Amino acid sequence: MENATQMDEYGYVKDDKVFLKGYLEYPDRQIGEVKRTEQEAIDYFKNRFTIAESKVTQLEQEVEEAQNKGSYLTKLMQLRRKLLSFDALGDFIPLLERLDRAETYLTELIQVNQVKNLEIKRALTEDAKAAAAIEDWQAATDAIQEVKAKWIRTGPVDKEFQEEIETTFQQTLDDFFQRRRDFFAEQNKIHQERIDEYERLIKLTKQLNWGNDLDGSYQKAREIRHAWNNVGELPPKKFFKINKAYRHFLKLFYDKYNLAKGIEPKVRVDPRILEQQKLLAQAETALKEKDIVTASQEAKVLLSKWKEIRIPFKLADKDLAEKFRSTCDKIFELSYLARVISRKYPAFDLKSPEEQIRTQIRELEWLVRREKSDLELAIQDHERTSTGNEEADRQAMGRINIQKRKVAMKEKILREFQRDLDKLS
Repeated sequence: MENATQMDEYGYVKDDKVFLKGYLEYPDRQIGEVKRTEQEAIDYFKNRFTIAESKVTQLEQEVEEAQNKGSYLTKLMQLRRKLLSFDALGDFIPLLERLDRAETYLTELIQVNQVKNLEIKRALTEDAKAAAAIEDWQAATDAIQEVKAKWIRTGPVDKEFQEEIETTFQQTLDDFFQRRRDFFAEQNKIHQERIDEYERLIKLTKQLNWGNDLDGSYQKAREIRHAWNNVGELPPKKFFKINKAYRHFLKLFYDKYNLAKGIEPKVRVDPRILEQQKLLAQAETALKEKDIVTASQEAKVLLSKWKEIRIPFKLADKDLAEKFRSTCDKIFELSYLARVISRKYPAFDLKSPEEQIRTQIRELEWLVRREKSDLELAIQDHERTSTGNEEADRQAMGRINIQKRKVAMKEKILREFQRDLDKLS
């Protein structure tokens, strides 16, 4: 500091250069130059010290408010390095001591958290092993993905255990996904072999239409049909196209055979389809009942019986199922409307037919507006809170689709009411 021309508690000016006095083990260092006057230079760098103070205070506040406090340790280290090279005049020692205290706090907290994280990750490793042992591949995959998501959300462990725990967990996942790939590769191989066999039988069925020996071909058709039923299962979508081709050529042959033999074929309907047709007829009868509230109880019973009928995908009548579901939906919506009107209009039965329909339209329009608003909120909520979990998203979309069906049925009933009103007007 010899030959210094301007002195301050924390620095000085020498040869038109501003210096910060050394502190702790750090020597004096130049932090700037005099631009105008020496005093202005000193004042400028003293004012800059408030920036350093605010940075430390801000970090302390962020640590106090943060949930994941351990993540601030790196930021603290970076701030300390910046303070040691920060160009300002002031007492840096208290600031460094505050950072030291914060570092001690964070380090101890991290150590505690790392112990907890190690316990959690060891438990998750066991959960992953249990999930990998599930026989249902889809259920096992869902469980593995859930465990993996929890693992990602769990913080780091002590470096001493990090490699071991990470390797064990990753090996469990790798083994599972490799076994899954092997399984589906084998399944695809089996499916391809079955597809090849199905296509061979389709070719033979097609050839039946070319022969003149109808009786021999008829016997051959029976043999092909027996072989077809013993090939083995395929995924529904793959089987549908193949089965359609087989039945097409088989029908061509039987039509040819029946025509030659003078046989009038009888269409055989699956008894389960007949049972569903019976339930639909009962639902349509219930819809015509005067007491629609009682009819809704009958519809619930019919719906329960419908669910008990198990029909393979390839045999299911989608149009029949949709008609039954729609009929039940209509009964439920009319029943709900009837209960609303009964509660709000005790003298409803005394109104004229025209006034009754107007009342029904008015109440139903209000219900549609309310349910449309609820539906929009449900869709927005799903879009905002969607987690990417396939099962959870599927359930949420299922609930939204049910709401859409309700709105659509109410609007359909509204149109019918309006047509009835037009006839009376």
